[in-house]
Amino acid sequence: MAKRVAVIGAGAAGLCAVRHLSASPEIFSVVCYELGPTVGGTWNYTDRTGKDENGLPIQSSMYKNLRTNLPKEVMAFPDFPFNTCLPSYIVHQDVLEYLKSYADQYNLYKYIKLNTMVTEVHSRQSTGSKELWDVSYCPSADRSQVQTQEFDAVMVCNGHYSLPLYPTIPGMEEFRGQVVHSHDYRKPDEFRGQTVVCLGAAASGQDIAIDVSHQAKMVYLSHNKSPLQTCLPENVQQKPGIAKLGTHSVTFLNGEEAELDVLLLCTGYHYHFHFLSSDCQVQISDERISPLYKHLVHIDHPTMAFVGIPKTICPFPQFDVQVRFFVSSLCGQFTLPSREEMISDTERDFQRRLSEGLPPRYAHVLGPWQWGYNDELAELAHIQLIPRVVQKLYDYVHETRVRDIARYKDCNYEITSEEDFKAV
Repeated sequence: MAKRVAVIGAGAAGLCAVRHLSASPEIFSVVCYELGPTVGGTWNYTDRTGKDENGLPIQSSMYKNLRTNLPKEVMAFPDFPFNTCLPSYIVHQDVLEYLKSYADQYNLYKYIKLNTMVTEVHSRQSTGSKELWDVSYCPSADRSQVQTQEFDAVMVCNGHYSLPLYPTIPGMEEFRGQVVHSHDYRKPDEFRGQTVVCLGAAASGQDIAIDVSHQAKMVYLSHNKSPLQTCLPENVQQKPGIAKLGTHSVTFLNGEEAELDVLLLCTGYHYHFHFLSSDCQVQISDERISPLYKHLVHIDHPTMAFVGIPKTICPFPQFDVQVRFFVSSLCGQFTLPSREEMISDTERDFQRRLSEGLPPRYAHVLGPWQWGYNDELAELAHIQLIPRVVQKLYDYVHETRVRDIARYKDCNYEITSEEDFKAV
């Protein structure tokens, strides 16, 4: 019998999982559950914030003017390029159309249950040592009609850009201005003529600060990194982190004080798996998910995988490697290490990060480590490596971004071989 695999989420990671599973119908039978009315996950822009028409939290964190901060030439799945007529830095609508085209190309819709909410996932042992999974689900619009289906494996692909992380800031309760998390940021027009603090200077914080500056009177980009060595718009100033808030003011860590209308929190997101029952034995502590081998495979339940957990990465190519790695383990093309070896490998990686001064919440942040990680997965599973040009262009773009955050998206690129690219 074919192995029955449940895929939770039909964003980029989930579509990639369905594509590779459905390519071997003699080995796998796949069902994908998607909460929304269409595929694409977070790339489905909506003006709405808070709750959707079914009373469920809005999943998307897209804002109206978002353009990708990576060129399409490195964003694509390895064998499915973007339309070459598009510029390198594309708008979110183009990414959504790309994902829909991907689903069409590989005939994925027939495996996907849209408008379907996964309510619970249970682990249970069948006869012998084989583990089975019970996945309970219901229509998004009528959560009283719950059904349950049995599976041999589960791939969790629900993303991690929907549950905002709110920091604790002294004076927050007394602050009388507006507090908005980037998850709910949509248009700069809403901040016309106002003084805004963007707290957080990761990629989205930087991009949103630039976007807001087109309408705001003043934007303070507040963060605890070394000062960004880049040109910024005249009305954007860098400041250190926030010491405290007043009723209509902010005091930065250097003691400087400024009047404030809006606090815009670009402070990231929580990992969140509300549908996992306690018998799934997944722990999240300080944004570290345990126990995961290679940020992917559940060590104690190796027929469960979490695709797309790492941060600061080139996402779609990595999703593809992660999916192919896990699918290869499910069909027996290679064997995962022993439980003890997986635990040791995971702890060794975590301790390396701590020894380099990174806090535990950076457990899944890869950055420059992503390329070695991708190659290791590919080599372990005997699957094709990501072409080296993806790393070369990704690193080059990072350098241009660091120098000129406001204009680096004006550049365009062309892949000329698996090893090289050129600016056009």
